[in-house]
Amino acid sequence: MALIVQKFGGTSVADTQKILSAARKAIRETKKGNQVVMVVSAMGKNTDHLIDLAKSITEHPNSREMDMLLSTGEQVTVALMAIALQTLGHEAVSFTGAQIGIRTDNTFNKARIKTISTKRMREALDSGKIVIAAGFQGIDDDFNITTLGRGGSDTTAVALAAALGADCCDIYTDVDGVYTTDPRIVPEARRVERISYDEMLELASLGAGVMHSRSIEFAKKFDVPVQVRSSFSDNPGTIIGPDPESDQVPVCGVALSKNEARFTVIGVPDRPGVAMNLFSRIAEAKIPTDMIAQNVSNQGKTDISFTVPGDEFETAQEIVRQVSEEIGADGYQSNSAVSKVSIVGLGMAHQSGVAQRMFEAVAAKGINIHMITTSDIKISALVSREDGVAAIRAVHEAFQLSEVPAASVKAASESGKNREEKDLVSAQFISRLNGMEDILIEQVGCDETQMRFTFADLPDRPGLAAALFKRMASKNVNVDMIVQSVGHHDNLADLSFTVPRCAADSVELLAKELTAEFGCQCKSNPAATKLTVCGTGLRSHTGLACRMFKTLSEGGINVSIICTSERNISVIVRETDGKNGHDRLLAEFADEMM
Repeated sequence: MALIVQKFGGTSVADTQKILSAARKAIRETKKGNQVVMVVSAMGKNTDHLIDLAKSITEHPNSREMDMLLSTGEQVTVALMAIALQTLGHEAVSFTGAQIGIRTDNTFNKARIKTISTKRMREALDSGKIVIAAGFQGIDDDFNITTLGRGGSDTTAVALAAALGADCCDIYTDVDGVYTTDPRIVPEARRVERISYDEMLELASLGAGVMHSRSIEFAKKFDVPVQVRSSFSDNPGTIIGPDPESDQVPVCGVALSKNEARFTVIGVPDRPGVAMNLFSRIAEAKIPTDMIAQNVSNQGKTDISFTVPGDEFETAQEIVRQVSEEIGADGYQSNSAVSKVSIVGLGMAHQSGVAQRMFEAVAAKGINIHMITTSDIKISALVSREDGVAAIRAVHEAFQLSEVPAASVKAASESGKNREEKDLVSAQFISRLNGMEDILIEQVGCDETQMRFTFADLPDRPGLAAALFKRMASKNVNVDMIVQSVGHHDNLADLSFTVPRCAADSVELLAKELTAEFGCQCKSNPAATKLTVCGTGLRSHTGLACRMFKTLSEGGINVSIICTSERNISVIVRETDGKNGHDRLLAEFADEMM
């Protein structure tokens, strides 16, 4: 007997007919001999309606009372779903988050799950009932109702699947799977059969609206197989698991995050602890930072650029203004009208020329790139908001993502695990973590094989990055970190990257050619060390970058380059600081290590 968790979003339970349709899907699973837990959202636009009611009284309603109010939406749905199942002849019982025992912290509007009690659900399932759980909500230690924030029902579903050791978590929605990009923007977008946790985690954080990143964090931590399916058909959807769709192609998807805001703090004193001062203040305000780019210093000063969600622009701007004055920076710039275009794929880690193809596609449309950051499986470029759609279409076409990959990998088999083994694995995971949504650090890395190059004072115009990395690809040089800072001095920009030291001679020759061609300067550091913290939950835990910078600064270690993604934060330090920095980071994150 398998245990299946089914999640139905607001559009899937928007009216009573759709509720009955969802109920029939659950009953069909039980007729196969399976146990079923349903997780449901509020009906249709009900949550928006409740928000509007509160705001008709005051623009700034109390956070605790808003959670009390918003939780009623799911309570309506679970009751109606239980009634529907009973009417169709099947025993069912509905539970709120509090009744199940979903314990959270006390951060109203965006609480994190600490523990889940499975006793009441197990008893109901063992008695033959379908369990209907209210998504999006829980209860804190003082018995206050809390809500989990955006994507909360997805998070509830995968968290319950993890706690119960479920065989699968089916996410029913108004689309039939995960696509290579948003099909509303690119009609040629293709539904993928399979996508890895890491790829989906990056895409979810980059604006792919199918699932929220917190739910993917749970799935990866607890090895929960997730299937995204259509509520309106029985067709198979997309499986999210440990394996990618193909190990032969470099890119599995393209994402567009339309509503981004960019800040650049100019002329920051280049000394240990300055980045920590800035990002600790951002973290205190619970504002997630995404792209963070710090380039190599010039005359003792550097620039730090970063992006935040567009709706956090005003709050972040006041913090940046204050911190810029406190640390003695020359000033700051901001832009609330930018978008982020990103490519994601496990295959890019071992293929050269990927960055070049992306930058050439964007340049061919006459689009200027304002900022670049990379990780081992992601490249993100910041462009003007009006260029975002054209950029994503060009990149999707450049990587031929509408075509089915020639070779696909097979999924890792889980069939050998029985229920007792899965329960044991889940229990071991849960008991090991202080809270179910704590950061999980997979690796603290120290790479002493890298060499850093910086092209300073490049003309900030379309095509420069494409031209540079085309030359790199022609020499089969595999570029690792790429950081481009925003141009601000006479429309000049700096671009840094790291390559293996064994490629130093080839890149040195290219550097001489390029500096003559572009009229720029080139600096290199043959003795750079890359320190990386890699894990799950890095972006949603806003203080992680701050902890990393603080730990290094307390050891007197200065950071010359910063590059971030959903899965890791990488910095370049002097080779002589590498071992000390690595040891300090291992000690700092020891409690969160796998």
